[in-house]
Amino acid sequence: MRCLRKKMSQVFSLTHRYKRTLQAMAAGTFLIYMTLVLYQNVYGYNGGNTVQELYNAAPADSAPQSVMAKRDNSGYDNSVSNDNVIHSVSGSVGVVHNNNNNGGIRKPIPYPTRFDRPGGDYGQLSVTGTPKPPTTELDDLLISVKTTKGYHETRLEMIVKTWYQLAKEQTWFFTDTDDQHYQKLTNNHMVNTNCSQGHFRKALCCKMGKEFEFFLDSAKKWWCHFDDDNYVNVPRLVKLLDDYSPTQDWYLGKPSISSPLEIFLDNTKSSTEVNKKVTFWFATGGAGFCISRALALKMLPIASSGKFVAIGDKIRFPDDVTMGFIVEHILNVPLTVVDAFHSHLEPMEFIRPETFHDQVSFSYARMRNEWNVVKVDGFDLKTDPKRIYSLHCYLYPFFSICPKTIKRR
Repeated sequence: MRCLRKKMSQVFSLTHRYKRTLQAMAAGTFLIYMTLVLYQNVYGYNGGNTVQELYNAAPADSAPQSVMAKRDNSGYDNSVSNDNVIHSVSGSVGVVHNNNNNGGIRKPIPYPTRFDRPGGDYGQLSVTGTPKPPTTELDDLLISVKTTKGYHETRLEMIVKTWYQLAKEQTWFFTDTDDQHYQKLTNNHMVNTNCSQGHFRKALCCKMGKEFEFFLDSAKKWWCHFDDDNYVNVPRLVKLLDDYSPTQDWYLGKPSISSPLEIFLDNTKSSTEVNKKVTFWFATGGAGFCISRALALKMLPIASSGKFVAIGDKIRFPDDVTMGFIVEHILNVPLTVVDAFHSHLEPMEFIRPETFHDQVSFSYARMRNEWNVVKVDGFDLKTDPKRIYSLHCYLYPFFSICPKTIKRR
């Protein structure tokens, strides 16, 4: 009996010792875990590559095919029909224009931007954070410029000497003739569309259709159209597109009218409606606009293979209006207004020089014997009446064409 008690005592003593050892190990493990968590939250994770570095280092065939949205349509009021809205992103508040007959009610809707995140802009990511979406880079863009033979020696020359130098591989010129001189200067980036010369509806729609099909044949994520009287601030354009996902439907631009366009469609044999009224917004081509790859693919069965010209003929409006008709009316994708696009239809002198870096596009025009141009110091008026060279040197004074007296802004 005494021997049994002794053995039982030894067993209980041993069990108690193991229990204390396990408790000590658990406490130590918990302490180490909490120390690591606190260190990661305070200092981030510096071991190995960051998420973005791993993405960039991955082989092309293993890179993700989709891009997460930095700002999507969920930030807007989905109770308003897409047929009757236009989204504005000029500031940190979206604006919805209701286009029914109530005077155009504006309803402010806040949406998240990258700076609404705690701590401001995207900083260093910890291992427990959400991975940063792949960014938009210059090579993700296809920039098309519509021009014509009569403007090669004037407008095209200015573009090639200025902003084209910032996007040589991404910019293509769509014209209506062969030009070996500019074909050489642009490294074969001149596309003869074989469209008619002139500034009338059929010729304009023909070129726009060719630009659209050229983009579809590329592997680019964004298509941005501009006219040959635009100056494009390329770095700002890339930064703008970085706020949107090319895998979502985006139609970015700026209207030149204060209210939606109303047109009347002729009745057809398959329709019982006579003179049906259609209302929609469109981004003016004179300021430029951008279309995401996702939206372009939705447009493909509607606007490719010459169908863009056919739609322009049906509604009897030029290329930019036809684009708005297809996107807003047929596909129900609202125009997202970006105030940084500018056309010659607005007074250029009101754009302040201190905001030049924030603008995407500029323009110029001769109106009533006066030039509608930006007010910027630089070359004399005789040398640079359109102020494009002066604007370029204000933004990028390191170019060889810029006077050495111009200080870097």
